[in-house]
Amino acid sequence: MLLCSGLHHLEGLFLRGRHVAPGRWQLCISRDCSGFGMSFIQVDKDSDFPLQNLPYGVFSTKEEPRHRLGVAIGDQILDLSIIKHLFNGPALAKHQHVFDQPTLNAFMGLGRPAWSEARAFLQKLLSAGEPTLRDSTELRRRAFVPQAAATMHLPAHIGDYTDFYSSCQHATNVGIMFRGKENALMPNWLHLPVGYHGRASSVVVSGTPIRRPVGQTKPDNDKPPVFGACKRLDIELEMAFFVGPGNKFGEPIPISRAQEHIFGMVLMNDWSARDIQKWEYVPLGPFLSKSLGTTISPWVVTMDALMPFVLPNPVQDPKPLPYLQDKEPYTFDIKLFVAIKGEGMSSPTTICRSNFKEPESFGSMLELSWNGTKEIPLGSGQSRKFLQDGDEVILTGKGWITACTAARAHFQGLIPAGQARVKLGCSVHTCHASTAASILPVRRLKQVDGNFPAVNGNFPAINAF
Repeated sequence: MLLCSGLHHLEGLFLRGRHVAPGRWQLCISRDCSGFGMSFIQVDKDSDFPLQNLPYGVFSTKEEPRHRLGVAIGDQILDLSIIKHLFNGPALAKHQHVFDQPTLNAFMGLGRPAWSEARAFLQKLLSAGEPTLRDSTELRRRAFVPQAAATMHLPAHIGDYTDFYSSCQHATNVGIMFRGKENALMPNWLHLPVGYHGRASSVVVSGTPIRRPVGQTKPDNDKPPVFGACKRLDIELEMAFFVGPGNKFGEPIPISRAQEHIFGMVLMNDWSARDIQKWEYVPLGPFLSKSLGTTISPWVVTMDALMPFVLPNPVQDPKPLPYLQDKEPYTFDIKLFVAIKGEGMSSPTTICRSNFKEPESFGSMLELSWNGTKEIPLGSGQSRKFLQDGDEVILTGKGWITACTAARAHFQGLIPAGQARVKLGCSVHTCHASTAASILPVRRLKQVDGNFPAVNGNFPAINAF
């Protein structure tokens, strides 16, 4: 299962019933946070994929089109199907076949003991002092694939997708624009996770083209609705969480054990047709306006890799009901960015820097343009209110380690998950813009009674398994 969380204005964001404290948010992993030190694989100092990250993904190559599991290290991919026989620990010895599958589902289904064992083994295997792979020329030749030669795919089969409304600021802003100040934030938002089930079949990996949708809109309150192409195509800065073992039917997972089920996270862009959404979302919420496509980045950063970024929990007000309360730390320190590169532009222009208190930290163009009343300046004399055909949207994250080792405080780097990009075009009745997977601040997700509680904030989540 994949859980996705969407953050817009990250100040006061809540993921899984938790408030995400404003501040620095990045998903880089310091090389000093691991007891294994450096890898025998050459890793650039600015790489997103040092030994302390090791995200999982699914890839293929032109020579070998079969989808297989891999781990990113530097600019290489370690093919897990080639080294599956080396996983001989107590949790994995009888499950080596999970590393020879076309998706991560079987591996994720084994649970946290297997995940932790695999990570510890891979860090040791790839460390400079371990000869097993380092000194085997033939095994290394077969096991490593340059990332530049690989095609990335969805990391898992997504059977379910739930989107949670996790940002207080975003929920309030949209409420003001759609319903007015008096009804901006609905009362239940402060007490329970507000969300809806999205279309799992439209979740795609970075690089998959997205079409501008068509549908009904009502531009004039005094006239009947009209049918046509979306004129207000938008992005939403979000993060998705993959869930491994689920729960038996009718048996909820207590919040105290939820962390046992969360495998890792990816960046996510929740494409949104705002004009279609405004007309269709009452009374049951978004439908076609949110099902045109949902882009995620290809690399899944594990929760174990994110532990150096954990922060103390903020105070929740009002206090959640007992079944949503958790004293364990669930907030992570990450900074997020959104950039747009339009046709004719030589480089992208950053339009959003999250975790700030100012309007430019908004994670959607709906807010940045305040419902289309303001221009968003780009480079080369261009500006936007919403996406145009040929636009490319790039969402990235950077992390700050404030308490890992004294030597590496404030280590900065790109989010290990990397970027997810999509180029949009036009077809019959549709036009496209391009985007990268979106990202948002993360907190430990908790699944309770089948929900992802977000007290004082909700978070879009994808359930894929």
